[in-house]
Amino acid sequence: MANKSVFASIKGRLLPRADTKNAHGAPAYAYDDAQALAQVAVTGTFGGMYYQSAEAELEYVVMVAEAVEAEYLAKAAIYARQKGHMKDMPAVLLAILARRDPALFRRAFGRVVDNGKMLRTFVQVVRSGQTGRKSLGSAPKAMVQHWLNSAPDRAMLNANVGNDPSLADVIKMVHPKPASAEREALFAWIVGKPCDVSRLPEALQAWLVFKETGKGEVPDVPFQMLTQLELSTRHWARIARNGSWQMVRQNLNTFQRHGVFGVAKEVKLVAGKLRDAERIRKAKAFPYQLMVAAQNLAPEIPGAIREALHDAMELAVANVPAVGGQVVVAPDVSGSMTWPVTGYGRGKASVVRHVDVAALVAAAMLRQNRGARIMPFDFDVRDVRLEPRDTILTNAEKLAALAGGGTTVSAPIARLNREGKSPDLVVIVSDNQSWADARGGGRGTALMKEWDRLKRRNPKARLVCLDIAPYGTTQAAKRDDVLNIGGFSDAVFGQIADFAAGHSGAEHWTREIEAIDL
Repeated sequence: MANKSVFASIKGRLLPRADTKNAHGAPAYAYDDAQALAQVAVTGTFGGMYYQSAEAELEYVVMVAEAVEAEYLAKAAIYARQKGHMKDMPAVLLAILARRDPALFRRAFGRVVDNGKMLRTFVQVVRSGQTGRKSLGSAPKAMVQHWLNSAPDRAMLNANVGNDPSLADVIKMVHPKPASAEREALFAWIVGKPCDVSRLPEALQAWLVFKETGKGEVPDVPFQMLTQLELSTRHWARIARNGSWQMVRQNLNTFQRHGVFGVAKEVKLVAGKLRDAERIRKAKAFPYQLMVAAQNLAPEIPGAIREALHDAMELAVANVPAVGGQVVVAPDVSGSMTWPVTGYGRGKASVVRHVDVAALVAAAMLRQNRGARIMPFDFDVRDVRLEPRDTILTNAEKLAALAGGGTTVSAPIARLNREGKSPDLVVIVSDNQSWADARGGGRGTALMKEWDRLKRRNPKARLVCLDIAPYGTTQAAKRDDVLNIGGFSDAVFGQIADFAAGHSGAEHWTREIEAIDL
């Protein structure tokens, strides 16, 4: 007879064999090429991460971008910008595309390079040589020239804020032929050459006069141009009143430093703007942006401003869908999740950490799904009491405060199995670098083994693994009842709802990218 310990019958369905190792050397599943690019496209920031250096991340991105079809690469670059709201990654993918397929590059360029900062980032990436070429080449040069001639005056002034490269550097690099006398004057002013001032945009002319005299109304120019001027508290208050929702959100500490919030009337006006539902809708505000604002507030900011951000968060998550059935959300609060979402490096690590994002997702889903069970975990499930009526930011802070410890991604489902519970949807928000539950022998990861046990009680149950770090492995194998998705924009909530309702399968994420019309 054959050895029974080797040839014993496997209970339940045959688990997919783990086919790779994660950063800890524990069993994991590798994403296929399309999934790998999709995942890194919406999580990669090129900052030093807990398990990965910025250089290693860039090498990985180039590798997976080369592995997919050029058309999918073009769509991933667009998705990363328009749905993932990423800053550097879309420019990197576009630079690789420029070398691989100039025709597709031209079709994707305008949908990725949607402002001057992205234009400058794209030029910086290409000139670095890290994506396979150091010169712009004919197609990129032509597209950059076209952007410089066709961008609105306001966009040009916005683009003129920042360096390495500056907009002047870009203009000198590509030598655009001005399409009008007005644009010729603007190009000359930007690069520091004599120009016909009367041909400059009216807002810029007003700024030049205000800079010279300090008299008149505050000119309607980009905020950063105003910070170069000697302004009174009255001027700063007017800027806060007239500024866009996003600009005000980003500069609350600046207004505090310049005395705007020393006047009760101004505090009320700014707080009203922050919590204005129509302004929030028009600004396309995302929960993550509000978390950034709240965590960056100076201690002396008035309480009314803090309360307004809480109110704004409630409005910003109004589009988080309610999910039918019993829902469990499990945010990873282990030590590796304490790393900034932008990584360390470049002197500007984000205050927001991966654990804050995981906690935000859990708190937002609890708000819209009042019966949801929240199961934070590190080595094991951590006990925490959350009140659905508390603000999202308050509950997110409670969860994030648990951070520390090792990683056992299977812990929440193992707890559910011990309790005999069978939820309809489990959402795990993690960096997927599980190691404390690694076991010798067997085919799959500990997570898949525990999930298989739960499925025997509830065959219709579905598992979502929301991966928020660019490490390239997952603990859950791709199959019909498992969805691996990446990112921390509000786009993931709709994908989770569709999957939970049975409207999509394991390929839903990559199919959303493939559905982009070029």
